[in-house]
Amino acid sequence: MADEKMFKLKVICPDRMFYEGEASMVELRTSEGEVGIYKNHIPMTMIVAPGVLRIKEEQETKEAAIHAGFIQVLPEEIMILAEVAEWPEEIDIQRAQEAKARAEKRISDKDPEINVLRAEIALKKSLVRLEVGQK
Repeated sequence: MADEKMFKLKVICPDRMFYEGEASMVELRTSEGEVGIYKNHIPMTMIVAPGVLRIKEEQETKEAAIHAGFIQVLPEEIMILAEVAEWPEEIDIQRAQEAKARAEKRISDKDPEINVLRAEIALKKSLVRLEVGQK
């Protein structure tokens, strides 16, 4: 009976098939906020924002860091096209901490030559990496 709740999920990055399998729910952050999607959801497309991707399988929940992309939701299948997706063991904590410090410095310096929006996005990505990688 568990199969009735499961849908196909694919997470595709430019350099690899990050995840392909069956899930009962997927949670992630979009430009509209946090969403949780089950099987038979109405079809839609959303913009993925930096955040934690939670994949609820039949027996376990997997977490990954995910950055910019798109999600296509169909009743029986969900496909996420992600700029970057990383499992916790793939995240370099030291590098993420350094990126966080650089982004925070750029934001606080208020230098007119610095692209603040780009620095804020870099900060969000480093915070997501740290949240997933330090669990």
